[in-house]
Amino acid sequence: MNTVKINSENTKMVAHRGVSGIEKENTCPAFVAAGNRSYFGIETDIHITKDKKFVVIHDSSTKRVSFEKYDINVEDVEYSDLKDIVLPDRDGSYIRQDIRIPLLAEYVKICKKYDKICVLELKGNFETEDCERLIKEINELEYLGNVIFISFSEENCINMRALLPEAEIQFLKSGEIKEEELVSFLLENSLDLDIDHRSLTKDFVDRLHSHGIKVNCWTCDNKERAEELVLMGVDFITSNILE
Repeated sequence: MNTVKINSENTKMVAHRGVSGIEKENTCPAFVAAGNRSYFGIETDIHITKDKKFVVIHDSSTKRVSFEKYDINVEDVEYSDLKDIVLPDRDGSYIRQDIRIPLLAEYVKICKKYDKICVLELKGNFETEDCERLIKEINELEYLGNVIFISFSEENCINMRALLPEAEIQFLKSGEIKEEELVSFLLENSLDLDIDHRSLTKDFVDRLHSHGIKVNCWTCDNKERAEELVLMGVDFITSNILE
């Protein structure tokens, strides 16, 4: 199995949770698979454990990714309770020992090794001190300038913007779109947009671009739709399988 190639022209492709159409989502194998391909960036999600470690997982619980073998709320436990869990592969097998819940540093190091942009989603509520620790950890890895921060939380985006005036930060959006309110919020906080691709039209993309707002969209796995988005002029497409 391989990725599906599209004519992306000037649109940058982002691997959603790594190449999660092939490898287990948000694991080192998924990130390496993206690193070995032509992706511009590798997207992932982080939560904060009880002992303040940044761990890579989309859901707050391990239930879905472990196929219900473990039901642990990652924010309620220490990292030591998570680090030895071997997750099932996409086919349900447990043959591989490299399918685990990574730390933030493992993800960043893989992105750095393969010269990929980190597209890093902050899940849950990040207090200012959490944002400061996050920045410090990535900066110590000498890769802070190669990170795009994204979040559904307005507060997370605002906190990160206050700490990193020059960083690329994208506000994640789904559901009903009130264009006036959304554009105003983005402009007031110097944010770009990462939006459900189904919410985009050419007119909306043009309007955002007229204000200097970059447009990322998720999660498009359909080749024909992706090529429509390219023609609309979106800046990024986030996909599980398209390259």
